[in-house]
Amino acid sequence: MTSQNQKEILSIPSPRSFSLYISVPFCPTRCAYCSFVSTTVEKAFRLVPDYVKLLCEELRRTAELAAELGLICHSVYVGGGTPTTLSAEQLRLVLDTVGDSFDLSRCREFTVEAGRPDTVTEEKLRALLESGTTRISINPQTLNDEVLRAIGRAHTTEQTYDAYALARKCGFGNINMDLIAGLPKDSTESFRKTLDGVVKLGPENITVHTLALKRAAKLSLDPSGPYSGDAKTAQNMLTYADSALLKSGYLPYYLYRQSRMVGNLENTGWSKTGFEGYYNVFIMEEKETILACGAGAVSKLFDPLSDRLERIFNFKYPYEYISRFSEMLTRKDRVKEFYDGLAD
Repeated sequence: MTSQNQKEILSIPSPRSFSLYISVPFCPTRCAYCSFVSTTVEKAFRLVPDYVKLLCEELRRTAELAAELGLICHSVYVGGGTPTTLSAEQLRLVLDTVGDSFDLSRCREFTVEAGRPDTVTEEKLRALLESGTTRISINPQTLNDEVLRAIGRAHTTEQTYDAYALARKCGFGNINMDLIAGLPKDSTESFRKTLDGVVKLGPENITVHTLALKRAAKLSLDPSGPYSGDAKTAQNMLTYADSALLKSGYLPYYLYRQSRMVGNLENTGWSKTGFEGYYNVFIMEEKETILACGAGAVSKLFDPLSDRLERIFNFKYPYEYISRFSEMLTRKDRVKEFYDGLAD
């Protein structure tokens, strides 16, 4: 079933299509399981204004290249980090730069991660809507406050419900919610309550992840001993999720595995019919060009005739992105070289 849904989505890309990824590598706090390149705003607050300014410059340069090469944008995904860590004004500046610079007339979805419920405000949601966002993620990970404390999330279950209700009130009709199976202090029964609670809300997408224990994460570096997870419990959680989501009208549309996942299990994206997340499939299957902007972002240039993939890496950290911006921006010229080479 998953492969069939993926196949339909993968029929969308054309030789000159691309998706745009935008990195906002700032978070309110760092989760205990996180190993992504992100910086807490408390530590990097002074960097944010310069970062936003330069990100907009990179977006404009990328749009110039896309227009020159006749590339067609199919989806936009703003991730991180937590993009809604930015102020409403900063969000509007970034997203309006996208809308003003790129031809989005054939764009199928425009996603922004509003992952931390404690960063969601009505002002920010209005800025997202008015700047063209069609899909957001509000990611509780769990609806158990004890588990939230154990993983270093600074929000509560009540804030998740409040953020979701506010998004609906503002007019969002396509919401994803992420959950994680295998978290510390979670149990099969607790996970079931979380899943049932999220299903009752009725988001269009529910993504069920399995905890991945990366070496650089706090859970793996705990001096009292690294957290290992319980594979059997995580498997029971996923088994329940599969059954409950199918019964509730959700269908799986993408699946992938990561290294060091508890029980060597998987992550699965579920959606109501017609609400599949295109970008999620494109980035995992690597069958469409991804033009990426921001710190830690990686552009992936795809040649459909040979299945060749060429990567262009941006600098990882915000301070490095800012201090070496001109050097990094010249790497974007490789996009033109790649497509010029396809014409030969």
